[in-house]
Amino acid sequence: MNRHLHFFAILGTLLFCTLVAPHAVQAGPDRNGTSVLMGIVIGPDDKPVVHAAVSYQSSAGTAAHAVHTDARGRFTIPRLPADNYDVRASANGIFSDWEKNITIHVGETRSVTLHLIYAKQMPKAAKSSSR
Repeated sequence: MNRHLHFFAILGTLLFCTLVAPHAVQAGPDRNGTSVLMGIVIGPDDKPVVHAAVSYQSSAGTAAHAVHTDARGRFTIPRLPADNYDVRASANGIFSDWEKNITIHVGETRSVTLHLIYAKQMPKAAKSSSR
């Protein structure tokens, strides 16, 4: 009888672990956030840049995405989870510096201005391929 009791106790524990435990709620990032990052891209001529690509990712380097500016050089990135983000713009081979660690809280709207600058020097890969 005692042997049967141990068997059913172990069987019950195994059933509990396989059926109930995987359904436990786990804390994690909100994949459908409520925060917004918006801004404008300004070119070297100090004018808004139409159709510039704006790349963004979490500061941890995950979830990289891109959006484009509108006819007024503005962009909006909706439904972001609260996190720290790095953002950069590019157009016609000209890039902005990375704006790093932009902290966005739940439900917050943040704004950033990205300035396109000329490269100080050609990358080594571009120099060697032109020979």
